[in-house]
Amino acid sequence: MNVIEVKGLKKSYGQVHAVRGVDLSIPAGEIFALLGPNGAGKTTTVEILEGFRSRDAGEVSVLGFDPKVQGHGGRQWRDRIGIVLQSAADAGDLTVIETVDHFSGYYSKPRKPDEVLAAVGLEEKSGALIRNLSGGQRRRLDVALGIIGSPELLFLDEPTTGFDPEARRAFWALIQQLRGDGTSILLTTHYLDEAEALADRVAVINDGLIIEVSTPAELGGRATSQAVVSWRDGNQIKTEATDNPTSVVTRLNAHFGGEIPELTVTRPSLEDIYLTMIGGVHE
Repeated sequence: MNVIEVKGLKKSYGQVHAVRGVDLSIPAGEIFALLGPNGAGKTTTVEILEGFRSRDAGEVSVLGFDPKVQGHGGRQWRDRIGIVLQSAADAGDLTVIETVDHFSGYYSKPRKPDEVLAAVGLEEKSGALIRNLSGGQRRRLDVALGIIGSPELLFLDEPTTGFDPEARRAFWALIQQLRGDGTSILLTTHYLDEAEALADRVAVINDGLIIEVSTPAELGGRATSQAVVSWRDGNQIKTEATDNPTSVVTRLNAHFGGEIPELTVTRPSLEDIYLTMIGGVHE
């Protein structure tokens, strides 16, 4: 079953066409990343899927239901999804554990609050007031509230903003564990390494349209893009773009009679491909 099915989705704000005919299919158990520059339409698309925003046209199914209807009081549907927004208001005078325990009461099959705090790296801040948390710690709390209900489908909107590198890696492990437990995940992120590390497939959206849907390794013809071979020759660093890097390395090996100085062979990164696809627009 596809946990998300979208056909011909459109949304405008006056004369601004934010989403101009998006089609998406996301099967159960997949981590799917939606990538795009600011203003591309990804936040509008995700908010429509979450039931927070109405659409102008198109068909949308999330866990078999139309969020346009379920978003206005479909408690059983809400019980099956988890949401981590870009920013969230919280009660600063509550402690971390009080907040997570309170939110667990909204769900029929909640995880244990202590287990969730450990999963997001907040166990040592369990008794701390929310107003005293750092920005990164508050972001981890947002994630904890998103997963406390053991969701079938988890929406993650820029989830690791404010995380240090160690915390990001720990969070990636948590997301992979959730997927292993059967949770489907829709992720938006500005970190291309995050999309590459986590996503089974990615979609690039720009100007309200999906440009391409593919695996991170194959997006934009990445797998078949020319490789760049680089090496040192005396005082110079030389490079050569090629479709057959093995032949270049073989030739260089014969030239140098063995070890090739400072040899590297690279293909375009996911970020290189992404920036090319969106016309070099930076986040």
